[in-house]
Amino acid sequence: MSSELIRDGKLDRQATAEALRQFLENIVGASGLELKVNVRAVSGDGSPAEGEAEVVADLDGRDKEMLLERGADVLKAFEHLAFKALRLEPAYHEKIHIDSGGYRALRFEELKMTARVAAERVQQTKQPFRLNPMSSRERRIVHLAVKDIPGVRTQSVGIGEDRQVVIQPADSKPPAR
Repeated sequence: MSSELIRDGKLDRQATAEALRQFLENIVGASGLELKVNVRAVSGDGSPAEGEAEVVADLDGRDKEMLLERGADVLKAFEHLAFKALRLEPAYHEKIHIDSGGYRALRFEELKMTARVAAERVQQTKQPFRLNPMSSRERRIVHLAVKDIPGVRTQSVGIGEDRQVVIQPADSKPPAR
């Protein structure tokens, strides 16, 4: 299916939105959860900013809380399954955003703010700051939030679920892996 969703190296937003809508409606129906699926292609002719979503899905309804328990594990699982079902290369994953009632959008904004505050601290103290372990998507949000802040740089360290972002002075040596 992936070849149908990518045209000239870009995500076909309409085709992807329709494929995602069908997948999510099927999985929600099979799960028995009472959720309404709303999927839309983000309008815009130009290239979106790095890390910006091009297709947005929202799952809302009576069973929304089940999606959001334990750090939104079920919501993240739905997203993981959607990427597999749509056969999208990892480079396109950040272009699809699956949320429930704005939960993940708020989490991503919190991450950006935390990253900026940590970067300011590193600028002042010249000491590295290690963030808590997070998913690859969350780490990418931190890297992007800090990349244009002068005097600091980021690096992911650790393995698997323990992988973290370290924000450090730009002139320091990288931490040991």
